[in-house]
Amino acid sequence: MAAPVVIDATVRSEIRLKPINAPDLQPGEARLYIEADVLALIRAPNAVATRVGYTIDVPLDARGRPPRYRKSRVLLFARSVAGTVGQMQLVRSDGQRGWTPGGDVLTRRIVRETLAPDAPQTITGIGNAFHTPGNIPGEGETQIFLSTADGRPISLGIVRQNGQPPRWWVALGEVAGEGSPPPPRDTLLWYRLACTLPPALPDAVVKSTGPDADIAREDYALVVQSLGACDRGERQ
Repeated sequence: MAAPVVIDATVRSEIRLKPINAPDLQPGEARLYIEADVLALIRAPNAVATRVGYTIDVPLDARGRPPRYRKSRVLLFARSVAGTVGQMQLVRSDGQRGWTPGGDVLTRRIVRETLAPDAPQTITGIGNAFHTPGNIPGEGETQIFLSTADGRPISLGIVRQNGQPPRWWVALGEVAGEGSPPPPRDTLLWYRLACTLPPALPDAVVKSTGPDADIAREDYALVVQSLGACDRGERQ
């Protein structure tokens, strides 16, 4: 999401830069200048040259040699360098990823979700949370309202019905009634929730008291557990 340019490319050549040309290089790493031929432009605000160049810092092996990428197919997450043609800057140290069919499909899907008019907004915190008990002991509903970067609402609802396990949903919009089922893993909405929500419900946002407050905390923990850990892949 931080990359305005996403490219499917094949590495054409690589040159190891001399230390004088990489003064801030970390010990045990080498800086490579890579040129790659563009196979497909997955995302970009403007046209991109058919061949792009960029630098990347890579770890050295036991013999002090960098990995070889020539002829490798890669996914590049980058931004254009102003005032140049075909020069790119990777948005992160792992902005070059080894291409795989699954990685390609996932990247294209997330780009589509990110650019959609109704894309889930960035979550900045939890506004408030409360539990409303039902008419029958053991039943009730917890509502958790999230704050977002652009002010558009997101809410979570957890429903308890007698004799059934709790179930939860997420609503995007003003209406806080029952919304969509939990988002599948690795979707943009899943990322927004799993990688932003705190591990436990902060006391300051819990508006219920007594046993109802405890249930609200339990229901929030259920959501966090259901989402799973926000794991990031290592550099490839």
